[in-house]
Parts: sequence; structure tokens; C-alpha cells
Amino acid sequence: MKPIYLFGIIFLSLVACKSKKEEIKQNPGQQLVTVDVIVASAQKISNVIEANGSVVANEFAELRPEVSGRVVFLEVAEGSFVKKGTIIAKINDADLQAQIAKTKVLLNLAEITEQRNRKLLNVNGINQNDYDIALNQVNSLKADLIYTQTLIDKTVIRAPFDGIMGLRQISPGAYITPTTIVATIQQVNKLKLDFTIPENYSFLIHKGKKVDIDTDGGRTPRKKATIYATEPMVNATTRNLKVRAYLEGTANPGAFVKIYIDAGENSKSIMVPANAIIPEARSKKLVVVKDGKSVFVDIVTGVRNTGAVEVLKGISVGDTVVVSGVLFTRPSGKVKVRSVLKLEDTIR
Repeated sequence: MKPIYLFGIIFLSLVACKSKKEEIKQNPGQQLVTVDVIVASAQKISNVIEANGSVVANEFAELRPEVSGRVVFLEVAEGSFVKKGTIIAKINDADLQAQIAKTKVLLNLAEITEQRNRKLLNVNGINQNDYDIALNQVNSLKADLIYTQTLIDKTVIRAPFDGIMGLRQISPGAYITPTTIVATIQQVNKLKLDFTIPENYSFLIHKGKKVDIDTDGGRTPRKKATIYATEPMVNATTRNLKVRAYLEGTANPGAFVKIYIDAGENSKSIMVPANAIIPEARSKKLVVVKDGKSVFVDIVTGVRNTGAVEVLKGISVGDTVVVSGVLFTRPSGKVKVRSVLKLEDTIR
């Protein structure tokens, strides 16, 4: 009877364990989940908007020829300052110069013929039509002369404004076309900044507003820039607004910069770790502990700092917010608080 008695006890124990497992499986909210929490408190945050931008020269141009031909003169003062109108390069124009010489000879003869016909017209030696033909020939040759001179002017590449020359891209004697870049020129005595910000921050942007600029990753003090213009239309694809400002100081055109825009006085808000937030399709949630159980609450977020997010609505100061073990919690499930952490300990 004793072995039968032991077998019955073992059988009942197994049945009880199985029933308990099935009960737990059917009621996962009854499982005890161990979590770490923080106590929501008012935090002083820096209300500064960050944006990325680029340094832009006040004026920039790629020097290209207007006509094709062989380069017979090239004087690119690489990295040096040049005045507006300085000749940078010249294309062979021998054929055009010959055309000018020929046109001048024909024009001289036509002018003599026109003067002779005018005298004859005054004494009725010829009719008006003959004189008009001679006058028209003079005017036509003068127009040809102007046209050819215009073509000659196009063979000369000049500096369009005062600026610093870039690196030479061709050599003397090269055959170039209007697609060939001879060199670049930039006006760097005044620099601009181009950057974009999300459209919901556009109310912060106005003409004359000062912004802080970091041009070298924090190795030197920040510079200042003054906003002077914005693109009138928000980009329909990115929903960003393009802004342009004058930079106070020096930098290399094209360089990446970080822009910091003051959005007003610092405020006190509730901050929580970013990894404690549960993102959903149409909302965001946090898990708070109330009476030993997990409660899921909808929240509205604001400013995002490094590793932390501002909570505008959904929780109050003093609420216990779950920061670890979030994925194991269930609505109204039992939780055990292992430790109460500080915010700075959760975002390191």
C-alpha cells in the first residue's frame, strides 16, 4: 500500500503543477515581472533646436568659355585674390580678327560709295533708291563689325567679380568647350550659411535673429550668424524650411556646420529615457507602476535630448515610470520594483 500511496501523491503533484502552468499561460498578467523605475520629476532642459548646414561663399562662379577653341593665354592665380575684369584665359580668335579686318575694308569702301551717292542725290544725279541701297550696305557692314567683335569678346574669360581664384583645371594649348571648367572663383570676404529646419519650428525664424554656429566640432568657441532670408516655400517632400544667414567669422565654403537656435527660456519638464517609450502606430505609451501593477498610459512628447525625451502630457510629477523590463510587462500585470534609478543613470 505504501508504494501506491507515494504514486498517488506524485500524480496529484504533477496534475497540480500542470494546472498552475496552464493557469499562468492563460493569465500572463498574473506573472510577477521585475522592473527598474524612475520617479518622474521636473527637469530643467535646454530649449535649443539643432540643425545641420553648410558654409556658402558670398559669390561663387565656375569659369567656362562661351565658345570652343584652343587656349592661347592662361593666367590663373591659384589661391590669390583677383579684381573684377581680370583676364583669366583667352581662346584663339585669329579667324575672327581676320573677319574684322575684311569687314573694315568693305565698310570703308561702302562709306565712300555712300558719300558719293549722297552728293549725286543732292543734284538729282541718281534716284533715291540707289542711294538707299548704298546706305543700307554701310549699315549692314557696321552690324557685321559689331557681331564679329561680340564673338571676339566671347573668346576672353574674365573674373566676374572680386574674389579668390580656385585651382586651375586646364593647361595652355588645351582645346576647350563651353562645358569645360577653367577654374572657380569665390568671394569669401563675406560668408553665408544654408540650413534647413522642420516646418513646425518656422515660427522661430525671422530676419535679424542671431544663431550660434559650431564650425569645427567644438574645438573653438561658437561663432554667430544672422538670419537674413528664408525660402518662401516649405519643401513638400521633406517638410523643411530652407534658411540663409550671414556668418560672423571665417570658415571654408562648403564646410559642414552645426546650428543652434534658441527656442526661448529654459523650462522645467518631465524627462524620461527614450528607450522607456513604447512606439505605436498612432500613439506613444509609457508604463507606470500603480498599486503594484503596470498601467499603460498614452503620452505626448516634446523636445528630445541625448537619450531622453520630454513628456508633455500623460504622466505627472511623482509617477513611477518603468525604465527596464518594459517589454515583459502587461496591462494590469503584477510587477516588482527592483530598484529606483535616477534619470542620468538610465541614459549613460
